[in-house]
Amino acid sequence: MSKTQNTSKTNDAPLACVLQAWQGHEKELFAFLTHRLDDRDLAQDLLQEVFVKSIRQGQRFCALYNPRAWLFQVARNSLIDSVRHIKRFEEWSDHLVVEPPEERSPVDELDTCIGRSLPGLGVKDRHIIDACDLQGQTVRAYAEANELALAAAKSRLLRARKRLRDLLVKYCQIRFDETGQVCCHVPHPLS
Repeated sequence: MSKTQNTSKTNDAPLACVLQAWQGHEKELFAFLTHRLDDRDLAQDLLQEVFVKSIRQGQRFCALYNPRAWLFQVARNSLIDSVRHIKRFEEWSDHLVVEPPEERSPVDELDTCIGRSLPGLGVKDRHIIDACDLQGQTVRAYAEANELALAAAKSRLLRARKRLRDLLVKYCQIRFDETGQVCCHVPHPLS
């Protein structure tokens, strides 16, 4: 292999990492920005800004433990910067209205309880839930990385989710509505 071919492959690796993460999360990043801005054009501009920043990370992007979290953090920061910039040019109103904070859904409110309940699971349960549910790894990729059959990985994930659900019911007193969705809970006693 010539030196230029080797350099080309080395330079393409970070781009491949970025593109893979981007393909997996672009739509949800755009939805996140659009929801908060109510301006699709500005959301698209910010989305492109996030993409450029991820490419600039180069090899550091490939080393990220959770590329999705990094992308969302950069999107949040870009959103905040954008809003600050817009607000600098708005005139102050005589009647400032403070809106109540946006109410989170009951499922979103479980993040603290989940974080405190995960250590109550066994190592294998924590590992597969972290990889597949929290980090977004596919079950197939998890199975290959851990030398498991796909069916075994699926079974392990289902059992781990059941055990986590049992812990959440026990510690957070989760209740479900008639469709099986989380409707409410009592925060974890250590929250």
